[in-house]
Amino acid sequence: MNVQIFIPCFVDQLYPETAFNMVKVLDKAGCKVSYNTNQTCCGQPAFNAGFWDESKAVCSKFLKDFNGSDYVVAPSASCTGFVRNYYSKLFDNSSLHNEVKDLQKRLFEFSEFMTDILKVEDVGATLNGKATYHDSCAGLRECKIKEAPRKLLSKVKGLELVEMNDVETCCGFGGTFAVKFDAISVAMADQKITNALETGAQYIISTDLSCLMHIDGVIKNKGLNLRTLHIADVLANEVK
Repeated sequence: MNVQIFIPCFVDQLYPETAFNMVKVLDKAGCKVSYNTNQTCCGQPAFNAGFWDESKAVCSKFLKDFNGSDYVVAPSASCTGFVRNYYSKLFDNSSLHNEVKDLQKRLFEFSEFMTDILKVEDVGATLNGKATYHDSCAGLRECKIKEAPRKLLSKVKGLELVEMNDVETCCGFGGTFAVKFDAISVAMADQKITNALETGAQYIISTDLSCLMHIDGVIKNKGLNLRTLHIADVLANEVK
């Protein structure tokens, strides 16, 4: 199966290893992975900031970059959810309307692509320890992802997955929300971390590095013994 990958801006700049790990897992699952080096951003930051015209220009480029018939897979429910839910608003009654509809059918977040399209749950990964899973707002509410990551993690050898209290509550990141309302944002992350620690987990795992980046910042500031991991990093982990 031919698969194109979309690597979000912050993953490209801050967490490139996660992108490589996603490719590793897709390759192991039998996919022929390609990366269009012309790709940039999905347009979400500008859209969320209210700059819809500027966002539309970036989104138009995104449509061009991923034109074709291949599946497009991203290690981010946030970017995936934005394309699925808001491109239609930007391109309603435009000449690109049909292209938007087509791409929305082909674009998938990594974990849901593994379970729903490839029908793969066990990739032979190993991670010894106890972990809890964080449902990102975008993954849960915009992409309707709930079971896919848990199915994949349940097959990881040596990993005990435990649910934390208020698992569906926001971590407090929310993009520029974390900057504009930093006190509220940090308090929300602190509560999320408290809930995770109460499970005895060593790891917090999610589909979204934006959430994990925010949570990890608070963890490090407090000097806590807790690690954040993207699900692709977990699934790419093998016995050495």
